[in-house]
Amino acid sequence: MVFKKLLGALGIGGPSVDTVLHHPGTRPGEVLTGEVRITGGSQAVTIEHVALGLVTRIETEHGGHDGDAFVEFHRVVVAGRFELAEGEDRVIPFEFPVPLEAPVTEFYGRHLHGMTLGVRTELSVAKAVDKGDLDPVSVHPLPAQERVLEAFSRLGFHFKHADLEHGRLHGVHQELPFYQEIEFHPPGQYAGRVNEVELTFVAGPHGLDVVLEADKRGGFFTPSHDAFGRFHAGYEEAEHIDWAARIDEWLAQVAERRHAMPHGHHQHGSHDHHHGHHGAGMGGVIAGAAAGAAAGIVGGMVLGEVVDEVGDFFEGDEG
Repeated sequence: MVFKKLLGALGIGGPSVDTVLHHPGTRPGEVLTGEVRITGGSQAVTIEHVALGLVTRIETEHGGHDGDAFVEFHRVVVAGRFELAEGEDRVIPFEFPVPLEAPVTEFYGRHLHGMTLGVRTELSVAKAVDKGDLDPVSVHPLPAQERVLEAFSRLGFHFKHADLEHGRLHGVHQELPFYQEIEFHPPGQYAGRVNEVELTFVAGPHGLDVVLEADKRGGFFTPSHDAFGRFHAGYEEAEHIDWAARIDEWLAQVAERRHAMPHGHHQHGSHDHHHGHHGAGMGGVIAGAAAGAAAGIVGGMVLGEVVDEVGDFFEGDEG
């Protein structure tokens, strides 16, 4: 995949750059490879550096108003200072590591509506910096993440939307200053009790945190509220867990709760405090998004009815 940018900030006759990704599809923790191809302009110049950045759009809040902004969340300098002669062609091969926490943008060949991610090339000449257009990158889920997404499909969830929220999850170690929320319409058996369920992955070197948030519909005398759950597992273990059973038992208990605070065991603290609770259920964890904490729920129930095929997963996808 190629994008071209005439470096307007450097004036007419300045160098131009093409960035070629060998494969625009990747997974968290893998490496993007390619070449930056620079062509000299009408005069010799000194290139101060060539850098690549992963850029995405995140939801932000300023002064009580919601909005979004494009941010660069990972950056690699692929070449330092060098001289570029008039009309000279220069090819710079690169390897660009993708962070483990990179958001998923595609599943089963379908783009997740709401996600934008790409590589942007930056060329600095004589202290003038020009940034090229975005070259789109597709991030496919890790095998462990695929297992969780497949479980949502099997249970009858329908994908709604995905976005990135600025902030940090309570009790979960994050390297990036944002987290992804993948939103689903719940299965029919929870209609009238749960408005939607949001799924967040936080991948680390040794395992995966799966954070769930359910928007529970209120009753005549009770307001609606959110319930949270978290499960941590090593990657090999996560590929063998019956995620459909875990998710279903958690959601069943969320739907039956009449109060915001659960009766289950609460755990507070850092990522290290929760580490090691493998295979113990969704976990009684207080997990809060960005600005606070809410209650998680302990589960131990049986698998509910598995209904829809994977193809129905994308019903409601607006993109």
